[in-house]
Amino acid sequence: MTNTGAYTYLDYAASTPLDPRVLDAMRPYFLDHFGNASSIHRLGQVAEAAISEAREVISALLGGEECQLIFTSGGTESDNLALRGIIDAWTSPGLPRILTTPVEHSAVLGTARHLADQGRCALDLLPVDRYGMVAPDDVRRAIRKDTALVSVIYANNEVGTINPIQEIGQICREMGIPFHTDAVQAAAHLPINIHDENIDLLSLGAHKFYGPKGVGALFVNHRLRLTAQISGGKQEMGMRAGSSPTPLIVGLAEALKISRLDLTSRNSNFAEMRGWLIDQVLQKVDRAVLTGHPVFRLPNHASFAFQQVDGSRLLMLLDARGFACSSGSACKVGTPAPSEVLTSMGFTKDWALGGLRVTVGKDTRDDDLERFAAVLPELINAARRSD
Repeated sequence: MTNTGAYTYLDYAASTPLDPRVLDAMRPYFLDHFGNASSIHRLGQVAEAAISEAREVISALLGGEECQLIFTSGGTESDNLALRGIIDAWTSPGLPRILTTPVEHSAVLGTARHLADQGRCALDLLPVDRYGMVAPDDVRRAIRKDTALVSVIYANNEVGTINPIQEIGQICREMGIPFHTDAVQAAAHLPINIHDENIDLLSLGAHKFYGPKGVGALFVNHRLRLTAQISGGKQEMGMRAGSSPTPLIVGLAEALKISRLDLTSRNSNFAEMRGWLIDQVLQKVDRAVLTGHPVFRLPNHASFAFQQVDGSRLLMLLDARGFACSSGSACKVGTPAPSEVLTSMGFTKDWALGGLRVTVGKDTRDDDLERFAAVLPELINAARRSD
């Protein structure tokens, strides 16, 4: 149970509980069909068939039939494989360039910076507006002949803003530049279609949509050439060595399939809860603003900035009162640092230190949010700094 009388989970963007139906689908591959998918005997063949079926299911659900689907350990590895794989496969003259945004998940932005620091690529950052959104025209203007990859997050993990992915992808397609998107947050809630949205590389992580931790995937357009980052075996068509985690891959496919059931009605319910919570917080808390786009945002995602509030202290106070949430800030006790996402959106330090993310899920009840809204003003005052 994620909600009890004493504790309420409101951090579904960080991770979700495993759906019991997913566990049921995975169980036989832990206990009965435990063979290594690389083995030629019948137990190996059963495992290989399960992985092949999972690959077909996932590709069909996301419109990626024309792509190579590589199973990974999660969204972070998928992002790394996309960026590092493209850069390492670069054969044109000159240093390749990555074009991305300052509001990416650290798996993308941190990887791009690491590659640039090593002298393996140059890094260009796109501007974002006050909602953390990228303008397609800015992408068009920023692309150069030595741009090796454009990477723009589908839906921001911190503020929930959904980017105009189809338009950005179309620009990249017209200009012959590979386009990657981190869809780890988006896949749980949005009807993504890789083909229709002109996406060349797309990253997934199962535990964001009630699947198991430790498994993800990267879609790769067949026309692209990537260099593998993990060597030692020929698994995943030579793109990712290591024994295939059959139960986790089966769980990824089952979780994604379940997430597509009643997607519209579930999102409508989430959006109603989210909207109510946003209204309550902005009415009851002074010096508070909604962060992220007010319309083009994930349906389950509410995020705020509070002026002169210590985000880490607020999270601890909420935890003590029985609520699990996340901060928009990377601050830790004793070493406060403002959120780079919020500062990129124009927030000053006295606002960017006080971010709060509240995300609802399938087990969230109306009374959970009512209790949260009732205690939040008091806890904000306790966490507000006097300096």
